[in-house]
Amino acid sequence: MDPMETIKIAGDSSFALMLEAQARGHSVWHYDVTTLAYLDGKITAWAKPVTVQRVEGNHFTAGELRRIDLAEDIDVVLMRQDPPFHLGYISSALLLDRLKGTTLVSNDPREVINAPEKMFVLDYAQFMPPTLIARTLQDVIDFQKVHGAVVVKPLHGNGGKAIFKIDADGTNTSALFEVFNQTWPEPHMVQPFLPSVAEGDKRIVLVDGVVAGAINRKPGEGEFRSNLAQGGSAEASQLTPREQEICSAMGPELERRGLTFVGIDVIGGEWLTEINVTSPTGIVAIDKYNGTNTPGMIWDALERRHAAM
Repeated sequence: MDPMETIKIAGDSSFALMLEAQARGHSVWHYDVTTLAYLDGKITAWAKPVTVQRVEGNHFTAGELRRIDLAEDIDVVLMRQDPPFHLGYISSALLLDRLKGTTLVSNDPREVINAPEKMFVLDYAQFMPPTLIARTLQDVIDFQKVHGAVVVKPLHGNGGKAIFKIDADGTNTSALFEVFNQTWPEPHMVQPFLPSVAEGDKRIVLVDGVVAGAINRKPGEGEFRSNLAQGGSAEASQLTPREQEICSAMGPELERRGLTFVGIDVIGGEWLTEINVTSPTGIVAIDKYNGTNTPGMIWDALERRHAAM
């Protein structure tokens, strides 16, 4: 995961998973993904044993840094570094994939590579709003003529960053796409602006394909993005029949792929926009409002998978 010093423990999902692991008597180690190495068939990392506690400003203590063998010394690796999903991320996932059969890596690294958030969701296009993935300005202009105001997103972005709304008159379409094309080499995602986002953008967490819980995230004042990282607020929520249909459609495939901890985003109770598999979040807020123990559900699933290896 990312550096322990920088996490916000009040809502950090990785920290919640560490607390649950520790409560179960598991030894917890922290490593920086940049320390992964391969030599003579062995995958190693420089890591520290850590003890965690929910005390703001004093939330962990760490032991001595040492090189560990991820096949010999470790039973389960949680791949929890934040996106972006770039060559560094892909390279680390491919290294971790070489642990298959000896150490359980979750989510399954090969399947994470095969399922980037805004591409995997295309497998369930019947539940999505109209969607364009393109780099050519004329394609966007033609799409906007049909759908009016649109939202433009980086294809491999995260946390609601760099998501823009372009009004129906298209005044800034050309300038914005110049910036997007200069900044990112990949195509970009364009969708109609959904006014129902004002009602909320629901984060639903699935554990081995089974719904663990959900929260509804509402945009902050002056915002259309509802991500909690962008100032959105959360409230308790139940699934609509349409959302239950979406989860039922993808649940078995998530389990088959070894995507144990997944967060999907649904706008207005009906429009699926993302399937988050790289480093999903939201479980602390879900448990706060629902009185559940989602980290416990995730560790139950991981322990089952490890026992079956």
